[in-house]
Amino acid sequence: MAMLSATHSYIMNRRTFIQNTSLVASSLMLAPSLTLAAETDFPVVRSPETKRRFKSPAVERTIARIQSSIGNKELAWMFGNCFPNTLDTTVDFAMVNGRPDTYVITGDIDAMWQRDSSAQVWPYLPLMAEDPQLQQLIAGVINRQTRNTLLDPYANAFYKNENKVSEWKSDLTDMKPGVHERKWEVDSLCYTIRLAYGYWKASKDNTPFDDAWREAMTKIVQTFREQQRKTGKGPYHFMRRTEWQTDTVPGRGYGNPAKPVGLICSIFRPSDDATVFPYLVPANFFAVVSLRQAAEMLETIRHDTALAGECRALADEVESALHQHAIVHHAKLGPVYAYEVDAFGNYYCIDDGNVPSLLSLPYLGAVKAGDKIYQHTRQLVLSDANPYYCQGKAANGPGGPHVGMDMIWPLGLIVQGLTATNELEIKQCLTTLQQTHAGKGFMHEAFHKDDPNKFTRSWFAWANTIFGELVLKTFNQNPALLS
Repeated sequence: MAMLSATHSYIMNRRTFIQNTSLVASSLMLAPSLTLAAETDFPVVRSPETKRRFKSPAVERTIARIQSSIGNKELAWMFGNCFPNTLDTTVDFAMVNGRPDTYVITGDIDAMWQRDSSAQVWPYLPLMAEDPQLQQLIAGVINRQTRNTLLDPYANAFYKNENKVSEWKSDLTDMKPGVHERKWEVDSLCYTIRLAYGYWKASKDNTPFDDAWREAMTKIVQTFREQQRKTGKGPYHFMRRTEWQTDTVPGRGYGNPAKPVGLICSIFRPSDDATVFPYLVPANFFAVVSLRQAAEMLETIRHDTALAGECRALADEVESALHQHAIVHHAKLGPVYAYEVDAFGNYYCIDDGNVPSLLSLPYLGAVKAGDKIYQHTRQLVLSDANPYYCQGKAANGPGGPHVGMDMIWPLGLIVQGLTATNELEIKQCLTTLQQTHAGKGFMHEAFHKDDPNKFTRSWFAWANTIFGELVLKTFNQNPALLS
């Protein structure tokens, strides 16, 4: 496959844009200066201070602390590049109607994904207490996500300008102005709750959780209920004229058949690829966690016991259905969680580099790291029992269908490190990440298992920021691993 120079006659979608711009973006967007830093042998690749989108004293102090404390200077350099990348390059903050509003792009596309924007600012939550403006920035992300959800709970990505018409306006779905793409993914709504809950717990600030936010929570419950499809297919359908099979949906836009059992259909994965079987197991686990978090907030902040009760009842129903339908028997490993099921008895045992994934379930608070079935599933995901696990000359690691065979996802390696309980495994993940950044000092979407210089997406802020999260967690819990 031509990752770095392929061109197509049709309009580029997210996938083709990513593949066509990986190395070009590296030189134009992320390497404004290649002069050597005086104190190290590593090039200066972080955006110059005058071009940074947002400056956080708390983030800068964290970088200085890590870089002065750990012995591995290359990891320290990478942390200094990656951890602030979201703030340096992707955020657009303003006050709208007297309230903070933050538009966050993924990096190389001018659109805001509900998932990516939540994940990109997540590692900054612990720093809000010492940086009020950083807290305001993150409150702005929550406010913007509330507006996005109210505009269209089925959409995955939005524009800053709510009147802008998408390049995907010809998709066979109910496209609205302001919506960039309308791929229904359960995790898009889960991530909005996760960020809101994390912000509330860290800050004790109730300000973003106004009437509009409560209405958004109502929309989320309604959408989840619709996609349980107990009384019909529901209002959502999607098809696209494309040469990419995973960019359109079978079944006249409704997806492959699924038996109504209480699980929530997710027609697309967090990779923006169409699902094979509509019940995406990691996304349903995520929904259970998110609904219970929403219930706690609604009850405590809004005193809305009725809607909180709906959230808890739905969470219980999905959890029960997961126990009945998501656990399958693997010939060598025994009981494991499938990646996708249809509740007719069909299932798909893989994993994907994006989050939510099966590997990420403890990271999301969905299962305990020591859960027996999770441990069996982890063995599957991190072995050749998973067709997308890569073992190559340069590295071994999780991949996924989105970029294709033989491509390792740094995001998957990072999640492996974040969910590992063995110090040797954590160390190996960090070492692999250090050895495969292709000299750029940043994370990529994916790299070839035999040659890290063949990679996609030079500007992928989510992978950069969560790499910083892994380094911080390791520094706080296992600092010797960073020596």
